Amino acid sequence: MISVIIPTLNEEETIASVVDFARNQPHVTEVLVVDDKSQDKTVSNAHKHGANVITSTKLGKGASMRDGIQIAKNDILVFLDGDINPYPHHTIKLLTEPILQGEVDFTKSSFNRNAGRVTELVAKPLLSIFFPDLLSFSQPLSGMIAGRKDLLNQIDFRDDYGVDIGILIDMHLMNARMKEVAIGYLENKSKPWQALGKMSKEVAQTIISKAASNNSSNFNFEELGTITEIRSQMEVSLESQFKKLKKMIVFDMDNTLLLGRFIDVCAERFHFKKELMEIRLLEHDPVIITKRVANLLKGRSYGELIQLLDTIEIVPETKMIIQELKERGYIIGIISDSYDFVTNHIKNKLGMDFSLGNELEFSKGVATGEVKIPSYLFNNPRSVNRLAICKTNALTAILERYNIQKQNCIAIGDSMNDLWMIKEAGLGIAFCSKDDLVNHHADIIISEPSFKKLLEVAL
Repeated sequence: MISVIIPTLNEEETIASVVDFARNQPHVTEVLVVDDKSQDKTVSNAHKHGANVITSTKLGKGASMRDGIQIAKNDILVFLDGDINPYPHHTIKLLTEPILQGEVDFTKSSFNRNAGRVTELVAKPLLSIFFPDLLSFSQPLSGMIAGRKDLLNQIDFRDDYGVDIGILIDMHLMNARMKEVAIGYLENKSKPWQALGKMSKEVAQTIISKAASNNSSNFNFEELGTITEIRSQMEVSLESQFKKLKKMIVFDMDNTLLLGRFIDVCAERFHFKKELMEIRLLEHDPVIITKRVANLLKGRSYGELIQLLDTIEIVPETKMIIQELKERGYIIGIISDSYDFVTNHIKNKLGMDFSLGNELEFSKGVATGEVKIPSYLFNNPRSVNRLAICKTNALTAILERYNIQKQNCIAIGDSMNDLWMIKEAGLGIAFCSKDDLVNHHADIIISEPSFKKLLEVAL
């Protein structure tokens, strides 16, 4: 009998179809969804369609796979991605039949789509050097696999993009009988080019570390020198192309550009911290929260608010770094859930191109306590999620204004309010974030209060 394991993270749109597909296949007696703390309806949708759902003990696909293996009841395991719909009808049969018949111990899928850029530019060249026997696998990074539970239990599952190639190499090193099976056509989302850096690095690290730890005869200075030279030439070529792109960088403001939150500083100065904390504790509707918080500023003058804003330190050297990035051709701005008079002031101080925020109303220079939430923040037919208000909607609007593709945008933030913006941008950066989920979804994590790292990645 067969157990199907589906690692998931925010797959509410597709998980029901994947579960139904798996449950309707011959010999499948268990469908196990291992959820990575999804923030949407993934878990409830999976439950409704008959899956057994557990929560992963640790963020990351590798940890979810490891947990699934420990819980699974059957001796033959199939792993499917939760974001693919539809799967070719015979996918599970094609993956498991060679194992059921005793022909092999492990199968890896290939499908009718060109191999990805990381596969062709990183994985295959490194495999040709360190593990040439694996070049027979046309898509070594494929995530749809099947294998015997006793062998999969011995795998060292990585918690990053190297997990899939790591499984293949470990099976090879265990002398498992392996086979690649063609499952047909798959429609799947490609990773934007800026986000490929993290994936490339982690895939390369996995291949090289596996070679080093297993004393590969090809792991030597000569081969490593060749890799370094190839990488150097590629970087020169890519840099010249990057400069020609229309591209954008979007910053969050509070606890990102600023070393603090504007409304928190106001709460301390004007003694409404208790009221602010109560709103955050009791209210869950983002519209009501925004309006109630704005009312706390009623009667405060524009002048005193700007003076207070100027007491909040900006991350050191930010203005210089932004100037350098603009010289590289980037459009740069702010998307914030604070107020536009605040974001505009910071934009002007730093020499940015735009800022988007909520519109606090003033009458004769005094805040009325009323606020307008711009329409571009609200959910619409093109929204990528079901949140009533989301910065990603504003990101879409500003990209359209400048006629820039989402894949050519870098988004930087620190909190759950920035999560979807970080996920959807071509390159998402978590900046000094204390949120594990934000850090998990980011392509790059900056842990120190400095944007110098941007000069390395924003070519």
